[in-house]
Amino acid sequence: MLAATVRVTRDLDLAEECTQDAYAHALSAWADGGIPERPGAWLTTVARNRAVDVLRRESAWRRKLPLLVLEEPVAGPAEDDLLRLIFTCCHPALATDAQVALTLRLLCGLSTAEVARAFLVPQATMAARITRAKKKIAAARIPYRVPGPAELGERVDAVLAVLHLVFGTGHTAPIGAALARRDLVHAALDLTRMLHRLLPAHAEVTGLLALLLLTDARRDTRVGADGRLVLLADQDRGRWDTAQIAEGTALLAEALHAAEPSRYAVQAAIAAVHAEAPTWAATDFAEIVGLYDVLLALWPSPVVALNRAVALGERDGPQAGLDALTPLLAEPALATYGYLSAARADFLRRLGRRAEAAGAYEEALALTDNDVERAFLAGRLAEVRGFRR
Repeated sequence: MLAATVRVTRDLDLAEECTQDAYAHALSAWADGGIPERPGAWLTTVARNRAVDVLRRESAWRRKLPLLVLEEPVAGPAEDDLLRLIFTCCHPALATDAQVALTLRLLCGLSTAEVARAFLVPQATMAARITRAKKKIAAARIPYRVPGPAELGERVDAVLAVLHLVFGTGHTAPIGAALARRDLVHAALDLTRMLHRLLPAHAEVTGLLALLLLTDARRDTRVGADGRLVLLADQDRGRWDTAQIAEGTALLAEALHAAEPSRYAVQAAIAAVHAEAPTWAATDFAEIVGLYDVLLALWPSPVVALNRAVALGERDGPQAGLDALTPLLAEPALATYGYLSAARADFLRRLGRRAEAAGAYEEALALTDNDVERAFLAGRLAEVRGFRR
């Protein structure tokens, strides 16, 4: 809806307002007349009509100061609208973090709080960042279009970062009652497939698509029938999507043969090691640790270091994992990252250090807002305190 409305308004803020107005109108109109046969089309039409009305009433100065410059015809399918919007948000005139934040907010509809959580920054900081990004689009007169071949390369990295974060936010929702947000997962997969069709020989695009497919292949086994979180070690591998794993593995082979491995291809390789293991015990954690070493060289990140420490703990035992986590306690970017506390808690539990594990589980609970993850952590906390659930 937003992408289609931007085609009319050429103004991101006005498009957002009209989209919100359409939802507000639906609340009353549908209560009286029922839900239309094509609710998405109804909402989009109302939003665009609202935009046209506003633009007709606007003064001349407003019409002469568009936020977005149209440099190509705007007719085309909804897929084109989405690609135009994502490339607009990922223009090199914007800082990379602003590109990702703006796309999450506008393209995927995440709240400012959810975007802030994904970036590990305060909500006020993220709100200011998104506002500055919109103003930058206005000042730079960034065009609403898919870039041509000459400028496509410099724009792809930012788009890939966006799609990766959209998928991650959907795969495990930062906030809410459900573990995953399938709308975001589907959006990331669909947009990555679109980008792959546009750039079939681009190794990083291929690597990202492989990563998303291999990771999403486990979707049906991550939550049990009782609604509780099921860890990777305990999942029913017979229910993993074998067709998706085969597609992801084939794409990974393409990405690795085409060029030097990208961070997405290395992450996909880690996912492939898990996918190919018949059981948790048979998982080749030595290979996974080695792949994390490669990934750290390509993408130095405290989150990657955390994941490597967890894999090390599986390879060499919980004390080795705990030792590898210790330096990360001083990492500012992980100060509010609940998975660090949860990983420490698990290693402490396995070492029999129950009182310390309880403290770490309490800390993880304080930093976690997803209800499914909170229920799992609460269960583990009760276990180390000596209570069975």
